Amino acid sequence: MIEAEVHLSLHNFLRSQAGFPSWPHHLTMARLVARALRLGRSALIQVGAVCGYQGRYRTSFVASALMWYGPVIIVAPQTVQQRLLKVEIPRLQQWLQTKKPIRTGDDWPGAEFQGLLLTTPAAWLSRQFADGEHFPVGIPTIIDGVDDLEDWVRQELTQNIQPHDWDQLMLACPEQAEIIRSARAQLTKECFLHPANPYECYLISQPEIEVLQHLYSALDQAELPDAWKNFWHYFQNLKENPSPSSPSSPSSPPLLWATIARRQGLFSLHCAPIELGKIVSEIWQRQPVVFVGSALEPETEAPLFRQRLGLEDVTCLKFSSDSQTDAIQLYVPYQLPLPNTPEFQAAFIHKVRTLLCLGATAPGLTVVLIGDVPLKAQAGAILAAEFGSRVQVEKTCLDDNGILVCGWEFWREHQGVLPAPHLLIIATLPLPSLESPLVALRVAHYKRSHQDWFRLYLLPTALNELQRAVAPVRESQGIVALLDGRVVNRSYGAQILAALSPLARINYLDPSLFSHPNEENSA
Repeated sequence: MIEAEVHLSLHNFLRSQAGFPSWPHHLTMARLVARALRLGRSALIQVGAVCGYQGRYRTSFVASALMWYGPVIIVAPQTVQQRLLKVEIPRLQQWLQTKKPIRTGDDWPGAEFQGLLLTTPAAWLSRQFADGEHFPVGIPTIIDGVDDLEDWVRQELTQNIQPHDWDQLMLACPEQAEIIRSARAQLTKECFLHPANPYECYLISQPEIEVLQHLYSALDQAELPDAWKNFWHYFQNLKENPSPSSPSSPSSPPLLWATIARRQGLFSLHCAPIELGKIVSEIWQRQPVVFVGSALEPETEAPLFRQRLGLEDVTCLKFSSDSQTDAIQLYVPYQLPLPNTPEFQAAFIHKVRTLLCLGATAPGLTVVLIGDVPLKAQAGAILAAEFGSRVQVEKTCLDDNGILVCGWEFWREHQGVLPAPHLLIIATLPLPSLESPLVALRVAHYKRSHQDWFRLYLLPTALNELQRAVAPVRESQGIVALLDGRVVNRSYGAQILAALSPLARINYLDPSLFSHPNEENSA
């Protein structure tokens, strides 16, 4: 069977590679992927946050894909594709002596193609939502990095009206140009009446919806440009057809919001579904899919992830972390004001200063993670005044002992190209902020359904973000300082600590904590 062939070949390959990054689960993962290919049964694999950050697991599924006799699709971001094409695939092809053709592209190469196609999540999802005919039904598909799958799907389903689309609309409907200008002026006025927030994102109000409705009623639907046609038809379908019996219609109102560029005086409109499961479940039935993620949920079965994305009959596997090599030192102070109190900012800055001073002689990068946008700017300015050019706010050009102040999204996007920090300071838990209109609307959806929005949405999102953020520190066996008192004072603090395991808890600060083991031995 293919499982035995893959196991033997990969086992011999790993033994032949001197200095190859070790991971104890290569053979298990390769067998499961091969089994999924043979049986045509979907699988969900959680490789762990550290392995997900390092990408070591990819050797396993690439080996199975190369040895499988039929065609395979690998869906992965461009950066991952480059790694596969330049390192993983050539190395394994040479060892396995396979002649399987390799292609990259947004569409299936042709009916006769029996090789391996690499494509991006955006390309694959857009084809699936369009008609599903760009990729033949039944071809086994491996999706790498499914921690971001929900964002990929929602981004692909979002319909947008950008500033330039108004000009296109006036060109397409010249007789209604005055009506279009009037509607644009009204919407601009309404949008800019919203008080400024750090997200520059606002839910569309009823008066704004009425302006849009009046505009569309005055236009000939057949003459509308695609962007306008898609936006309104999509919004109307989501609003008017919430029947759960239809797989293309979610059972909740859509997300409808505007983003504003205040300096330019411009706004954009966006519409997307809240619930994705019923919309995408049909896609998973067209072919067997192997979903590979890092740390989706504490449970092996990942029930919340599967429910949100309409995954039903899948084989689930979760690999554990190495308790010795992946452990971090975690400092959580007991007496620190809670983040929602006026005293928090001063106490936080003081604690950051203390940590930076104690670790001043330790080589390596220090990262200060701050989700609150105003606090991030204030902390960056205060620390730069004291520590000079070592401090950079959301920049990748850093000194060897640089101090990077950044938000969660910046760190997630750039941690792969930055050195692993010896010290990671986290201001607050990455719980989605209710001040964000999009988060507030999703929470309102859970409330309408009488569901626990904190346990089902906010906390799982924070746990996943936290584990991925901390992964580089495990590689350097550094220190994580989590300065959010809710870890100590709230009942869910135990889940936070469990998600960060393996760890060694630190209750005090001392310069010796930042000494490298080799330095201590030489002393």
